Amino acid sequence: MTHADEHVTPPRSSPFPLRTQNLPAPEVRELPAPPKRVWPIIGPGVVAAGVGLSSGEFILWPYIASQAGLVFLWGAVVGVLTQWFINMEVERYTLATGETAVSGFNRYWKHWGAVMVVFTYAANLWPGWATSSATMLSYVFGGDPAIIGICLLAAIGAMLTLAPVVYNALEKLLFFKLAVVAVFFVLAVVLAVEASSWGDLPDGVTHIGQFPTELGVAVLMGAIAYAGAGGGQNLCQSNWIRDKGFGMGRYVPRLVSPITGKEEAASTTEAPAGYVFDPADHENMSRWRRWWRLANLEQGMTFVLVTIVTITLTSLLSHSTVFGMEGLANDVSFVEAEGEELKSAVGGWFGTTFWLIGAFSLFTAATGIVDYTSRMAADILKSTYLRRHPVSESRLYFWLVWGVVAVGALILLVGFDQPLVLLVISACVSGLMMFVYSILLLVLNRKSLPPPLKIRNYRVAALIWAVLLYGTLAALTIRQQYIDNF
Repeated sequence: MTHADEHVTPPRSSPFPLRTQNLPAPEVRELPAPPKRVWPIIGPGVVAAGVGLSSGEFILWPYIASQAGLVFLWGAVVGVLTQWFINMEVERYTLATGETAVSGFNRYWKHWGAVMVVFTYAANLWPGWATSSATMLSYVFGGDPAIIGICLLAAIGAMLTLAPVVYNALEKLLFFKLAVVAVFFVLAVVLAVEASSWGDLPDGVTHIGQFPTELGVAVLMGAIAYAGAGGGQNLCQSNWIRDKGFGMGRYVPRLVSPITGKEEAASTTEAPAGYVFDPADHENMSRWRRWWRLANLEQGMTFVLVTIVTITLTSLLSHSTVFGMEGLANDVSFVEAEGEELKSAVGGWFGTTFWLIGAFSLFTAATGIVDYTSRMAADILKSTYLRRHPVSESRLYFWLVWGVVAVGALILLVGFDQPLVLLVISACVSGLMMFVYSILLLVLNRKSLPPPLKIRNYRVAALIWAVLLYGTLAALTIRQQYIDNF
């Protein structure tokens, strides 16, 4: 029995008010039984935290701590909790239908998914995470960061397209990443974080609502908005929980390597777009409530907790080493300065270890970014535009991964050093994308789900807050870019 073969029941009319103008009606099946404990489904939140643990956690938040102290750590908590509510609304739709949230958007307008894919590619086209990883490796081993970056991109392509089941490989990589980072920070707490920094930590709570405006409103708003994840990564929570087998996603075939993997189910023109269950059935609703509790617990224990703890510890480390140092830049050179200070304070081995951990962390983040960018595009191409074409989603994913790798390598080969146009586009579209899909999630989970499943109460308020936050960020970013460039 495969991932997609369980609990088949005869097709019947859908009990969900899903629009069928752009995508076929879903098939009605029983909601698969949830596990008795949360541990078997731990994974998607770890992937989200592992991918999100990148430049923001290693550069932006420590930079803020180096300039303003720890008074703004409350902003990280606000940002992560906001994204937790977004992630759970993404998961709500996929748990109930087996479709990604982006496919759900397409039921309202056929091209919403394409818009989200364009946004995601625009934000991730510049291989900044791989380049930052390569730069940190050059601190240790020397060499040309561009050549190292191209090698890292090739390694990412091979890892993602040769793994028999892509999600399983990504999950194992990011579990290992978080374990390595955890060991390092245990050492950092013992060896490098000063008592004065621990004494200042309560400032992050007692100064709630205070903005260190000397850093600029746009920088601070961006730090809040992108704490943990951001952009297309939140939407890809749908794809990751499907491959993990959450809820109705258990019926959907997983992405596999066309070379080393085995397709779980062939794509056909008659295949339903998704799978739904009858909410009038008592057993289905009992299972739904259990799935919903477990999914919230999994996200809280992994994405929320890991991200907040990591931002706090990287900020403490920065505060202990470079707080008050003049001339620090909010880019990868900041990590070079911090590593040199750690060498002086603890020993040469510790600064070198810091750079190696940072390089590995950014490399794995780049791997996750290439995965979710390609995964989202493959899902939309297959579910919306190529439903009648025999090409599988896994094969589309294969070529899309290598397309991202090739574009990134070309950018580095021709010598572009963080091309301004790509950075401007990335800064503008990320906030705009999150603003748009926060609205779409609110509409989707109010209009497309039956009453017992739809979003309500404080979760509606949380999404309205997200709309206001990301709308404000998008407006500030676009305004600042206009002022800077025109």
